[in-house]
Formats: sequence, C-alpha cells, structure tokens
Amino acid sequence: MKVWIFNHYAITPEQTGGTRHYSLAKQLQSRGHEVTIIASNYDHFTAKHRHDNSQITTEDVDGIRFLWIPTRAYSGNGKSRALNMLDYAKQIKLVPGFLNGEKPDVIYGSSPHLFTPYQAQKLARRLGAPFVMEVRDVWPQTLIDLGNLSPSSLFIRVLSWMEKKLYRTAGHIVSLLPDAPQHCVNLGAKKENTSWIPNGIDLRFLPESTEPPKNEKFTITYAGSHGLANGLDNILEAAKLLKNDPIQFRLIGDGPDKQALIKKAKAEGVSNVEFCDPVPKSEIYNELQNSDAFVMLLRASDVFRWGVSPNKLFDYMAMARPIIFAVNSSNSPVEAAGCGLRIEPDNPQALADACKSLACMSEEERNRMGAKGRWYVEENHTFEVLGAKLETVLKSTQK
Repeated sequence: MKVWIFNHYAITPEQTGGTRHYSLAKQLQSRGHEVTIIASNYDHFTAKHRHDNSQITTEDVDGIRFLWIPTRAYSGNGKSRALNMLDYAKQIKLVPGFLNGEKPDVIYGSSPHLFTPYQAQKLARRLGAPFVMEVRDVWPQTLIDLGNLSPSSLFIRVLSWMEKKLYRTAGHIVSLLPDAPQHCVNLGAKKENTSWIPNGIDLRFLPESTEPPKNEKFTITYAGSHGLANGLDNILEAAKLLKNDPIQFRLIGDGPDKQALIKKAKAEGVSNVEFCDPVPKSEIYNELQNSDAFVMLLRASDVFRWGVSPNKLFDYMAMARPIIFAVNSSNSPVEAAGCGLRIEPDNPQALADACKSLACMSEEERNRMGAKGRWYVEENHTFEVLGAKLETVLKSTQK
C-alpha cells in the first residue's frame, strides 16, 4: 500500500517531541508498504522553519519520505498559531500536484486540531482513496475543559460540526485514548470502525536497562511539554515542601509556561528544581537514565475521562524506574504495570509525600517496580506491536 499520513506536528528523530508517525511508518515500511508523512515546516519546539519556507520541501528520513508544508511562524496559543494551522490545512490539496499526480491507497489524517483530518478527508474523496482519522486529543472538548472556551462560541460550534461529520464519515477511526472510541460512537461513528492504538516506544532507540546512578540527591525527572495542561507549578509547590529533604527535581523540555515557571522558582527561592533544555527523541533516553524516578502529571480535568496515552509515560517505563502518576484519567498504565504510585492530581502535598515514599524505599524495591514497567511496555507498547495493529486497520479499508 501507498500510505499518506497527514500530521501537522510530525517530526523526525533528531527533533524534539514524539515520533509516533515516524516509528509507525518504519514499521509499515518493514512490512512492504510505502509511507509519506506530510507535516508543517515550522518546528513547534524550536520555533524555527526546518527548510526553505517558500514551497513544499521533500526530505528522505531513513527511507521515509517527509513533505514539509510551508507555514507561518507563531508564538504562544493565540491568533498566529491558529493561522499556522490554517496555513497547513489549506495546502493539503496541493500535495498530489507536488507529487506529479501520484495517488495513495489510503490517507491517514491526525488531530489534535480538526482542520487537518477535515482537509485530508476532502483530499481522499477527490482521489478516491479510503480515509482513516486518528484522534489524539478530543477536540473541541479539550479546548472547553482546558482552554476555558465557551461551548456556544462560533469557533467551538464550527469545530463541533467538523468533529461529528468526521466521526460519521471516516472509513475508520484510530484513537490513542482507550475510552475515546465510545465518545466517537456517541457522536455517530460505527463501533466496528473504531480502534485503539496507543503511543509506545521504538526499540531501535532504547538502550539496555541500567541501574540508577549514584546521585547525591534522589533525582525525579519530568520530560515533556511545559504547558497549561501539564500542571508543572505543582512540582514547584511540592519542591518547596521538600526543601529540607535530599530530593531534586529535573524538568526537561520547553513550552509556553516554562519562562513563567523559571521566574516563579527564582522569586520563591526554589533551589531543588533544575530546568533543562529540550532534547531530541534520539537522545532523550541518555538523559532519562540519570534519574532515580519519574513524575507524570496533568491538571485535574474532565477531559482525561477518555484516558491518556502520553509519549513520555512509556519512555519513563522503558527506563525501568518507578513513576509517580498524578492524572485523573480513566486508565492508569502505571497501576496496570505495578511500576509506581498513583496520586491525586493538583495536590502538591500528595506529590511531596509520594516523592519521599519512593526515596525511602530500598533500592531493590524500586528496581522491582521499574522492571515491571519495562516488561509492560515491551509486551504492550512497542511500535512492532502497534505497527501490526495499524497495518490491520489500513488493510481493512482496501476493498
């Protein structure tokens, strides 16, 4: 099959962020399929254009063809970012012409924003190809629950119309969230046309499991976006409660809230939190190996009632370290694996207590916890497993 994957934010391994579609493409390639990933030329994390931004650019990455769509720069989550989304979406129709009339066997359009799958589906109809939609976040409900947008606003009403239309007409829907398929069904999707394919780990990047380093202080790491949904101010508050304990936090990554967090830490004299630069996916495991434990936290919000599937969580589990899971989601991979502690979100005291609990455990007990996480992701969340599931979905559309 020739597969075209449209994901505004898709990246390569040397970029910072999740490489889900690159890794899935490599698995499809190993099964004899030809995959093209179409992404924005503007890198969300580095705030730079990857190539010449005057035209669509082609790049071969380990045998996977990437097309980089020219889009404007933006900062924050305001008007300029919305226009960047529209830049990308409106140029989807140009891809066949750029590829000299080439046609795919299936088109795969990924959210979170709905302009991408909406335009990708229009292209699929024009080319007579089946369309598969991927739901990474449930829009527009995420914008209502986390962004405090009114359900009655014109923007949300337009997105709600797009969402229902996509669910009702997509040939198949792939959800990263375990309970989101039911949400899709409630809005008109056919249950038999929905599948759950979560995030996972790419074994090609994964080093051998190592013992935790002999850090001077018990080191707990968060690696990922510093944004509204992540609730990283809870780490600063927990750090203040732990100022007299030999516990250190490391925050790796970037995002719209990072500078405010750094400013707050400085103003309040929080010295046991270290802010680190973002790291490319191909190098992140080398950084994570320097940790004794990890923390996965999200704001308390109804939006997580469909579950979560964050890249960072499976990276943590692969490192064979215990994890503190502070998310009010319907699922908890940490509990399923038995590889850490689950606590209430938005509760700095609970976070501080969990940190002390892990620090006071014997090294043997922490190693047992960590080993359970490593086993769990190797059994359930490798891209070999997930790629096989995606191939089955894509083949089902070939009638």
